Amino acid sequence: MTIAITRKISPRFNECEITHIDRAPIDVNLARQQHDAYVHLLAELGCQVIELDAESNLPDSVFVEDTAFILPEVAVITLPGANSRKPEIETIIPALAPYRPLIHITQPATLDGGDVLVLGKQIFIGMSTRSAPQAVSQLNETLAPYGYTARSVEMTDCLHLKTAVTRVDDTTLLINRNWVDASNFPGFDLIDIDASEPFAANCLPILGNVIYPATFPKTRARLEQRGFSVAPVDLSELAKAEGAVTCCSLIIE
Repeated sequence: MTIAITRKISPRFNECEITHIDRAPIDVNLARQQHDAYVHLLAELGCQVIELDAESNLPDSVFVEDTAFILPEVAVITLPGANSRKPEIETIIPALAPYRPLIHITQPATLDGGDVLVLGKQIFIGMSTRSAPQAVSQLNETLAPYGYTARSVEMTDCLHLKTAVTRVDDTTLLINRNWVDASNFPGFDLIDIDASEPFAANCLPILGNVIYPATFPKTRARLEQRGFSVAPVDLSELAKAEGAVTCCSLIIE
């Protein structure tokens, strides 16, 4: 059974952290409707969805991806780079503890899960404003017994590494080459986003499908032309908070 952990949207969602885009008013009720559709899609595609309660005082807490990343052997509890987000890990820990042994990133390191791209036994860490080099060192030490190696990746002009590149399947990545250097990923088949859709490199592969924003039709067509089954969802209100399809769930396979 594939499990998807999600969290309902905070009533303070309009106070979310913004880094690389201009702040725009968010219709919180519409954001909730879009998030509900995303949760329904996860279930429709075959996930067992565990939806955590909203955190009334944590505006960004719907973006559960930033609090952890999950490997077959363990789950790594991160330490988000924005101080306002650090308390989010407190309720993720009991949600993940039944499924995996837990490893914790500790100070002075910081790490957002959105900066973590796991490709087999390689873990790529985006050097964003939210994630620090010390996290790479900690991961190499704690995950070496499981055969993983972590390395830092430089990226520009976007919040997280997975804003610039995401996994489509075991051999294929979706990428915006303006925001991350493709030479970091030798041996992978790369699908370039359409140049008119710079935020289109974030997708979520799940059970033979690819959950993908409905707002990027040109890049969606490229995925479909390569034979991928795309399940579109509209997260346009969440995108005003720099959210995307990977941000809103933690997937346990």
